[in-house]
Amino acid sequence: MAGHIQDRWFKTEPGPDGKPKKTKTDRHGTGMRYRARYVAPDGTEKSKSFPDRQKRRAEDWLTQIEADMARGQYIDPNAGRVTVKQFAETWLASLTMDPQSYVSTEQRIRLHVVPHLGVRPLASLRPSDIREWLVKLNGLGLSAATQRVVFANLGTMLTAAVEDRLIPVNPCRSSSVRAPKLDARRIAPWLLGQVLAVRAGLSEPHRPMVDLAGGCGLRQGEVFGLAVDAVDFTEGTVQVVRQIRLIRNRPVFSLPKGGKTRTVPLPGTVARSLREHIAAHPPVSITLPWRDVDGPQVTASLLFLDSRGRHLNRNDFNRSSWRPALAAAGIAAGRENGMHALRHFYASVLLDAGESIKALSDYLGHHDPGFTLRTYTHLMPSSEKRTKEAVDRAFGGPGPADGPTTAHRPE
Repeated sequence: MAGHIQDRWFKTEPGPDGKPKKTKTDRHGTGMRYRARYVAPDGTEKSKSFPDRQKRRAEDWLTQIEADMARGQYIDPNAGRVTVKQFAETWLASLTMDPQSYVSTEQRIRLHVVPHLGVRPLASLRPSDIREWLVKLNGLGLSAATQRVVFANLGTMLTAAVEDRLIPVNPCRSSSVRAPKLDARRIAPWLLGQVLAVRAGLSEPHRPMVDLAGGCGLRQGEVFGLAVDAVDFTEGTVQVVRQIRLIRNRPVFSLPKGGKTRTVPLPGTVARSLREHIAAHPPVSITLPWRDVDGPQVTASLLFLDSRGRHLNRNDFNRSSWRPALAAAGIAAGRENGMHALRHFYASVLLDAGESIKALSDYLGHHDPGFTLRTYTHLMPSSEKRTKEAVDRAFGGPGPADGPTTAHRPE
């Protein structure tokens, strides 16, 4: 057995005859009688007290401690007294991730985890507590996607607590705990007429941004951060190597989402649009910090600027340019109709033209083709349609008209 058990009510002393004899201590009859003691793997002494008539319970406790040590599963009984808030601070300080991802994670923990669970000791958390917390999150009116991310952040944090041997199990991983379900929603891509209407609603210097997003699949921040040297008119490609993003409302240059750079085809219509734009509005050198607000300064000759010749800010652009363009096109403002809608249009056009999911995934900069397939599978031509067209071609019938391969702009 690991350690030993001390009886605080009795002590053993030599009797008159020299034999051991039990005598009462000054503490007899008061407080806990038994004190189970052992030396932890880190060399410190640990103990736990038990009341009178529970010596067997103390022995069982020490036996369990010994078994846990032998299996390498020992957890300090006092470790779980650290509160959720205290561990969250330690965990956040240890993260090594993209600065913007860190800011978002810190905000979610601070706003949606700490107010509800922060004062609770880690060891006190049960699956029922997590289920009740999820109900509260839902009651706050957060979107299902936001709830899932917050839940994932807490789950990752508690996994770290398990790995640090502060708690034995992660209550978020219990079979009775379910992650919030995403709203069943199919992406309905814009029609070409809607794309062109929004384009017409933007100021002339900003219209080619629609061509890039709808014709090359660039994200808004990637369009904002596109430099002239990333466009190869000879090879017909665009190197997507940079974006402008906001960290604590301050702009920085950084790699595209997920740190994944890519090369995308540059269709002729988009190339003509960019050539005309560059001739009318020469690129301007803009210097911003790289990756973080205190990062090294980086300079790039950007293609798109605001009315004062500065880099574009997504908040200002969406408020003063994008939303008015939506209104002029008769499209309701909303999250689903942000500039990201042009990427959905790009995906729908390529899939309709028969492009593969793998190629589309590469062009969009997704982390894996499976995500692209799950997002856009409903936009793929049906098997029935392909079968009819294949048989028609085999028998010499009229085939389908060639569809556009990218978004087109007005001539």
